[in-house]
Amino acid sequence: MTREEENRIIEAVKRGDTEAFGALVSEWERMVYSLALRMLGNEQDAQDAAQEAFLRAYTGLARFRGESRFSVWVYSLTRNVCVDALRRRRETVGLDDESAPPPPADPAPTPEETLERRERSEALGAALDKLPESFRRPLELCALGGMSYAEIAAELGITENTVRTRIFRARKKLREFLAEDGNFFASAASEYTEGGDSRG
Repeated sequence: MTREEENRIIEAVKRGDTEAFGALVSEWERMVYSLALRMLGNEQDAQDAAQEAFLRAYTGLARFRGESRFSVWVYSLTRNVCVDALRRRRETVGLDDESAPPPPADPAPTPEETLERRERSEALGAALDKLPESFRRPLELCALGGMSYAEIAAELGITENTVRTRIFRARKKLREFLAEDGNFFASAASEYTEGGDSRG
């Protein structure tokens, strides 16, 4: 799905076409579920988290300004849902075990950190937009969804070697785009540009 197609769907949903949102779910449900499963380690919890992430995306779509790709945004929402679920797990364990120390409080980000995160997201989204769809999609499924090369190959109907080659080239191009634009935020690009290519 191209950025233009994505934007058309989002605008249709904002105008009241609720069924159009299903296209976004179909496009990214495997990525969202894979990420949730990787973080939570439980299929039922991952399914619940995926549903909650898409619910948050749907209800918050009116505030989505398109500064990043939808995949990057829903990835962030999914991580937040999973972090909340893990925090609830720790709190439940703490209630069951009175000797357990309370979970540490998560410090709120400073305005500077919030701004930097937004800038990283925008830079990454702009760089991703420059990648051909055939390179971008495997990279997103790998870096955001944590899917294996075998899973990506099955999802996209290509061979594992093709997946490996496209992800390698996509990471290389992404580093180049970010460096050219003067927006090489290491933390923003690390999930996309780092990591081995030997996943099976």
